[in-house]
Amino acid sequence: MCARSKPSIFLIIMSRSLKKGPYVDPRVLKKIEGKKAQETGVIKTWSRSCTIAPEMVGFTFGVHNGKTHVEVLCTEEMVGHKLGEFSPTTKFLRHGGKIQKELEQARKTAEIAAAKAAKSAASAK
Repeated sequence: MCARSKPSIFLIIMSRSLKKGPYVDPRVLKKIEGKKAQETGVIKTWSRSCTIAPEMVGFTFGVHNGKTHVEVLCTEEMVGHKLGEFSPTTKFLRHGGKIQKELEQARKTAEIAAAKAAKSAASAK
């Protein structure tokens, strides 16, 4: 039997119990308590698992992604999601290898040729 055919425990994501309610970090709530969203700057937090509550709408959070703090402006559509969802921890570079490099090189040469043609047309006038 192949090892991949078994469902992994780590791939099954269970939601939090309705009895417990959403997890909102008390330290984050303490930082926004009694403040106005427009006057407050970026609020730094390392709590990526904190659920966005309606009280957080309008505030800008600096969510740590392992290297830097990514600024996240909370809107009404984000309520119920986690702060960590809006701060990616990995940086996507690109797909492809040799063929992708050739396509990018061809695109660059085409842009340079177009720029030279526009420059010569402008100087001819």
